[in-house]
Amino acid sequence: MQSVSCKMNVLPTVAKQNSNASKVVASAPLTCNSKPVAQKPVFSAAKGTALATVRTARDVRMYGEYGASSTSFYTTVEKQDSYDDLDTVLNNKCSDALTRSVILEMLDAIGEITDALRSALVTVEGSSNTFGDQQLSVDVIADQILWDHCKRSEVVAFGASEEEPEIVPCNPNGEFTVCWDPLDGSSIVDNNWAVGTMIGIWGSKSGTGADGLIGATGRDQVTSLVALYGPRTTVLVALDDGVYEFSYGCTPEGCQLADGTFAPWICSRMQIKISEDCKIFAPANMRAAQEVEGYRKLLDHYMSNKFTLRYTGGLVPDVYQQFTKGQGVFSNPTSETSPAKLRLAFEAAPFGLLVEKAGGKTSEGVEGKSVLDVPILKVDQRTALCIGSSNEVDRFNDM
Repeated sequence: MQSVSCKMNVLPTVAKQNSNASKVVASAPLTCNSKPVAQKPVFSAAKGTALATVRTARDVRMYGEYGASSTSFYTTVEKQDSYDDLDTVLNNKCSDALTRSVILEMLDAIGEITDALRSALVTVEGSSNTFGDQQLSVDVIADQILWDHCKRSEVVAFGASEEEPEIVPCNPNGEFTVCWDPLDGSSIVDNNWAVGTMIGIWGSKSGTGADGLIGATGRDQVTSLVALYGPRTTVLVALDDGVYEFSYGCTPEGCQLADGTFAPWICSRMQIKISEDCKIFAPANMRAAQEVEGYRKLLDHYMSNKFTLRYTGGLVPDVYQQFTKGQGVFSNPTSETSPAKLRLAFEAAPFGLLVEKAGGKTSEGVEGKSVLDVPILKVDQRTALCIGSSNEVDRFNDM
C-alpha cells in the first residue's frame, strides 16, 4: 500500500470505511475533484430513530497535517511517528474492565452522533425540553442515540438526559449511572459552529445508593467524557492517571493496522495538563457584569492585561480549548437578574472532573469551593461556574 507523506504537496489518498464502521481501509489515490461515495440515509429527522443498521461513509481523504501560522496560542503538538489506538490506551490506563466497557459504549454513541451531525439538517422540532429550551432535530437525534446505547447496555443501570432530567432505569444488573447533555450548543449549531456532548458516569450505588446520582457529588464520578464536534471529532476522557484525548476517523501515517486498515479512534493527546497561569479568557453571562462589580473589574483586568478573548457561547468549545492550549479560564457567575443556568450533573461535574484531573481548578461561584464537592440534590440542579487555570479561578473567587 502506498505510504502517506505528511507534506502538503503529495497526492491525497482516499480511505473508505468498511460496512460495520469499525475500520478504515485505504484505497488508491484519487484526484482532489473526485466525487465522494453517496451516503445512505440512516436517521429520521422527525423522530431521530435509526432507519438502517449500516452507514455507507463518505470517502475520507488522507492529507498531511496543516502547518501552523504565527497566530498566538497556536497548537504546539508535534507530529508523532505513530499513535496508540483506543484499545491500547484503555487496557493500559483504565484498570477496571467495567469502566472500560462503558467508555467504549459512550464512544460508539459519539461516533454515531458524529455521523448524524454530518447528514442531518438543523430544524426546529416544535417541542421544548423541560428547561424550556427549544429542541432542534439534532438535539433529538443525539439524545436518542445515547438512550439507545444506554438501554441496551449490560453495564448501565440508570440514565438521565439534560433534555428530560429524570433518572430512568436501564439494566437492573448494571453498574453505572450515566448523565449526559446530548448536544450542548443549540444556540450556535445552526451557525455550523463547534458543539459537543458531555457525559458524567457514576457508580450506581453512589450518593444515597438509590440511583447513583442523588446525594452524590461530581467527585464520585468514575469517569467523564466530553466530545467536541468541529472539523474533527475529538473526545476528552478521564482515565486512571490523567486526561486523554481521542480523535475519531483519523488516518495518520504510521497508524495502519496489520491488514492496512485504520482503527476508528486514535489517542491524539496523553496526560493533558492545564497550567496554573493563563492568558486566554472566556467570559460567559456578561450581563452579570452590570450588577456584579467584582465581575466587571475582573473583565477589566483581563482586558487591561491583554488577555486573549476566545468565546463562542458554547460551553464545550469554550472550556475544551483549555486542554488544547494548556491554559485558559471560563467564568459564568450569577446575579439577581442573571441566575445560574449550567446544570451540575450534566455539564459542570463532567467538565470539572476533567479539568481538575488535568491540574486545573473549579469554583461553584458562591463559597469558592470546588464544583466537584457540591452535593447533587436534584437532577436539574443549576450552578454558577468558574473553571480552568488555578490562579485565575482563585482571582474569580476573590472578586
